[in-house]
Amino acid sequence: MATMDAVLINKTGGTEVLEYKTDVPIPTLKGGEVLLKNEYIGVNFIDTYYRKGLYPITNFPYIPGSESAGTVAAVANAGNLYGLKVGDKVVIHHSSTYASYMAIPAARAVRIPERLSTSSAAAVSLQAMTAWSLVHEAHPVKAGEWVLVTAAAGGTGRWVVQMAKDLGATVIATCSTAKLDLVRQLGADHVIDYNKQDYVKLVLDLTSGNGVAAVFDSLGKSTFDTSLQCVARKGSMVSFGNTTGTVEPVDIMRISGKSIKLVRPRISAYIATREELNATAAAVFKFLERDGVKIDIFKVYPLRDAAQAQDDLESG
Repeated sequence: MATMDAVLINKTGGTEVLEYKTDVPIPTLKGGEVLLKNEYIGVNFIDTYYRKGLYPITNFPYIPGSESAGTVAAVANAGNLYGLKVGDKVVIHHSSTYASYMAIPAARAVRIPERLSTSSAAAVSLQAMTAWSLVHEAHPVKAGEWVLVTAAAGGTGRWVVQMAKDLGATVIATCSTAKLDLVRQLGADHVIDYNKQDYVKLVLDLTSGNGVAAVFDSLGKSTFDTSLQCVARKGSMVSFGNTTGTVEPVDIMRISGKSIKLVRPRISAYIATREELNATAAAVFKFLERDGVKIDIFKVYPLRDAAQAQDDLESG
């Protein structure tokens, strides 16, 4: 049986549990699947959640990863392939992407437009589609609204800033001292250094004490309570990440005073059908064509350096 390179884990823990192997069997295809030869693999915080055990893994060894882009190398002999053929460039949101090859459901693969590079597709698709779902479904942002984005220099945060601005919102963004200029370049109207400034006070001052229509918070445990204080009456608290840990159980009465909507979204629940995937991908790809939209790739790592990539991600 032919083999491939892959990164796998046999237990949860730190990045030391990530093992680079060169003798992993290439998967065989079932009906409705295509064999994807990965060219670029996205690195996302959700990968670290599985590695640490925050999200459960049912079987070991486990290949981590949640998105990749590459070329269709083979197709199954049966099942709906949604028109995919050998040689097509596609992007996929799927588990176990830290590998040279993947057997993936054709229903979850999206053709990459010619105008978008394979590397850009792998770098932005999961984060950009997540951000799109946040500002269009978790809290549909309206022109004239004030919104707050925490960790705005992060992968998804950058897209939330740009998309919320495109929808006409006034964006307040928090980030570390080193990334203030970057976030301003993304279009944020007000940038707060969360290492040095009291962002609750500043948000309330900027909004004349009213608070924001929505907070998009990816940090989780460390910022949930403070972000909640920034939400306006009848506003939305959208907590979509666990970078600093899982949010503690919430007493529902805490959000009753201002009739706040508390949302804990996950992209797999928003993009569960082929129709939802096609619609979201088309909207995001169209957005990426706009003038001024910034696609940043921090660094490209060889697969063997997956542990270093996750270390760098978690260190900011």
